[in-house]
Amino acid sequence: MRAYFQSMTLFVKRRILSLGLLGLVAAGAASAQSPAVPTLTQPLPPISIGQVTLNAGATFAGSNEPIRSGLVWRIYEDRGDASQPTIVARSTSPMPSFTLSPGNYIIHVAYGFASASKRISVQRGNLNERLAINAGALQLKGAVSGNPIPANRVTFSVYVPEAQNSEGRLVIADAKTNDIIRLPEGTYHVVSTFGDANAIMRSDLKVESGRVTEATLNHRAATVTLKLVGSAGGEAFAGTAFSVLTPGGDVIREAIGAFPSVTLAEGEYVLIARHEGKVYTREFKIESGLDRDVEIIATP
Repeated sequence: MRAYFQSMTLFVKRRILSLGLLGLVAAGAASAQSPAVPTLTQPLPPISIGQVTLNAGATFAGSNEPIRSGLVWRIYEDRGDASQPTIVARSTSPMPSFTLSPGNYIIHVAYGFASASKRISVQRGNLNERLAINAGALQLKGAVSGNPIPANRVTFSVYVPEAQNSEGRLVIADAKTNDIIRLPEGTYHVVSTFGDANAIMRSDLKVESGRVTEATLNHRAATVTLKLVGSAGGEAFAGTAFSVLTPGGDVIREAIGAFPSVTLAEGEYVLIARHEGKVYTREFKIESGLDRDVEIIATP
């Protein structure tokens, strides 16, 4: 019986290594011939051969400090030709592990608008890769006369200057207050828009690798409420069409309603109100941080 189990064990090994060779196995020179091994009727479980574990991580260039958030990893199959690479794995973990078949790959990591990539060849065992990203971030706020602007009333656009054009290439538009805008190291032109008219501030800011540059753009502007009234402090007329112009006649803002609000840069303006076929005008001045009503009295 012991000889039988020995032959059974040897048979299973040969099934795996020599593609199912069936036969009898000798138990020894002095022992009797072992009984025939029965046929295996169920297929053997699949064997995972040659799987490779890729452990990835990213650091800030220069400081080599690990990046612990904001990463997006992609693994592409590297076919070595001009065809579009195929994504075989992706992760948003700061230190992901990928299980890959042996072959050639491109490992790519994005940190906001910055990125790094590397061609790798994996054959066996475990592979550790660390990619360095030359990037930092901007965190922006707006203020007027030293007071913070509510986040829903200010937006930011970030540009890469090109030649003599400070707004050469748009990187991101309509960024919000306190957003972490991850960027490659370099100098950027930032445009802050307060409201939806001409209250705009600009600044050139430098992004350094591994650092968050915090900046507050201070506007010189105010918000005014436009009204057409029968007398000073009286009730506003509904359905009035307003136009705000520069002294030179350029239209800055148009609005319709009883008392629309508009945020304007510091300076002098002309207000035109149209109601029931009549036109009324007046001049007014914007002083930074002074929010107020601007009334036009509808004279008979």
